[in-house]
Amino acid sequence: MDSDDFGCDPAVASMRRVFARMETLQQDMLKAAALPSLDRRLRVWREQALQLFEQAWARAGRRGLTRTEEEAAILYSHCLAHILERGRIPVPPAALARNEAFERVIQEILT
Repeated sequence: MDSDDFGCDPAVASMRRVFARMETLQQDMLKAAALPSLDRRLRVWREQALQLFEQAWARAGRRGLTRTEEEAAILYSHCLAHILERGRIPVPPAALARNEAFERVIQEILT
């Protein structure tokens, strides 16, 4: 496969940017939380964060809270922070962009 015709689709390109930004925010958060990127617990936590994110993104989207790629990535970082904190890994407040609307959406799903 020499070319990436699939990647020419604007929706695919947008999702790739969202996932790239999610990865960057995740690495920053793990560094701030002093959690090694090879910690074996991370696989499960990432899967849980992704499941939470899928639900939260749909709900936040219906409310008009995730209009941009950056907002979607920030929502993921909030989901990951919740999962890490459930695993007793404190996330420093400075490692997470404050967003009360995202927090409410996540709390609705988790309760």
